[in-house]
Amino acid sequence: MSSSLNAFLLDPVATRGLVGSGDERPLRLAAERLRDELASADDWFSYEIENGAPRAAEALRALVHGGPYSADRDHAFQYGYAYQRLCSLHGRFLDNSSFSPFRGAWLDVVDKGLAALGVAAVSVAEFGYGGGLPAGVPRSPEFPGCGEWTHEQCLAALAEFERAERDGTATELERDVAKAVTDVRGWLRRAAEHPGLGVVGFVS
Repeated sequence: MSSSLNAFLLDPVATRGLVGSGDERPLRLAAERLRDELASADDWFSYEIENGAPRAAEALRALVHGGPYSADRDHAFQYGYAYQRLCSLHGRFLDNSSFSPFRGAWLDVVDKGLAALGVAAVSVAEFGYGGGLPAGVPRSPEFPGCGEWTHEQCLAALAEFERAERDGTATELERDVAKAVTDVRGWLRRAAEHPGLGVVGFVS
């Protein structure tokens, strides 16, 4: 079974602030831009919806209004996807060609590649966990995973890349790993160019 990592360049603080804000603008934006995606998601998860899970638009509305959320933990995945859609509306999608699709422990392999270059401030494997979801949002034990790199973490990781190059300690990596690491560095550079912006990633 394959997985995919979708990452967005955005202001993590501002995006988290939309959760529970009651701001209807993201919902209107979703109705305009994500109509087909929402319908497709409802079709894909029709079995779960028939068994009580909220529809995609309902989950997004609950997220923006801070609830009510389903008490059934099996329905929590809908709120993770709702947050991903919120990030897609307010962020810029980052090239994920090295991460979609991927199999097995690929994210850990890329992290080892980063570590070999002396980069420890960020981890792509963390996108597979649930630590990036805002407080109070139900977390699924399975998917999607969500992680967050703050602007400060991005700056620190970029400095680690530059230090390895300056000190001549950069290690030669296998081609696929090197490509993924280069993509990560590109994400970091884009974040560094815009004060306050970081990266939020989702694995499913």
